[in-house]
Amino acid sequence: MKEEFTLSCPVPHAPGGTVTLAHGSGGRLMHQLIAKIFLSAFTDPALHEAHDGARLEPCQDRLAFTTDSFVVRPIFFPGGDIGSLSVHGTCNDLAMCGAQPMYLSCGFIIEEGLSLDALAQVAQSMSRAASEVGVRIVTGDTKVVERGKGDGLYLNTAGVGRILAPNPVSPERVRPGQVVIISGDVGAHGAAILSVREGLKFETALTSDAAHLWPAVRALLEAEADVACLRDLTRGGLATALNEIAQKSGCGISIDEEKVPVRREVEGACEMFGLDPLYMACEGRLVAFVPPDHRERTLTALRSAGCSPAVIGQVAEKPAGEVRLKTRIGVERVLDMSGKDCVRTQSFR
Repeated sequence: MKEEFTLSCPVPHAPGGTVTLAHGSGGRLMHQLIAKIFLSAFTDPALHEAHDGARLEPCQDRLAFTTDSFVVRPIFFPGGDIGSLSVHGTCNDLAMCGAQPMYLSCGFIIEEGLSLDALAQVAQSMSRAASEVGVRIVTGDTKVVERGKGDGLYLNTAGVGRILAPNPVSPERVRPGQVVIISGDVGAHGAAILSVREGLKFETALTSDAAHLWPAVRALLEAEADVACLRDLTRGGLATALNEIAQKSGCGISIDEEKVPVRREVEGACEMFGLDPLYMACEGRLVAFVPPDHRERTLTALRSAGCSPAVIGQVAEKPAGEVRLKTRIGVERVLDMSGKDCVRTQSFR
């Protein structure tokens, strides 16, 4: 008996509005995915050339270049999502170099089974975030992995920015006597993720602090604040960021626990799970190191950018490479790099 011959297309169709492995095969479905979701969200002409790379205008300024990957779970959380987070995170890294974000690339690692609606929401969120920062998404990549090989969606963004700071913004410029200023309260992003994962309810809405920091840095530059170093408080939170700077600068850093702003809901979540808010991830906060005579102009500039800054400590000559915390009961202890990050790990428990 002869087998029936048909002319049907061998490319599988997308069942039920979800991503399939065929969406990453390089064929028709992948091109449809790119056209309907990504190119409709990202409208930059350089991206729409559909070339192997973005052709960009020459720049006479010094450049900063960075990359970061985002594996947050869940991909939608109170106050944001993985899309806006990926834009904010990379743009903030550029801003911490005193650089204005200019161009972004975006890489999508999509797990088979993710709904197309969710993917479209993420792409639109990235587009809005990029528009708010004023950065261009000019190139990208899409891959699909088998079901069970990811948490729905991973993102990588790389960014280029032009350095506008007149002096290097780097841990090497941190010196004894400088003051440590934080741009706002800590730990809200980590606690917001935690609340979703664990189903926690608070008396008030707890939302992520995720935001772009370029407006704050631009305000500092326009105020001519002599900023020695900037650092955003992502994985590992404030404690880890200060330790990294102390070790790189060879200076000691002392902070006062009472002066570090923490929301009441964040304190509640941390107490419930035995966490320290100083180690909780923030995605829209920075610390600045400035000379004492630039303290007031730094605070004024940050307030003008919508921040709620506070002076939380100072730099000392000794103990070199160490961070000390003056607790609320007046005891001083070492604040090391230990501590559990609850945002990027796969399971909190």
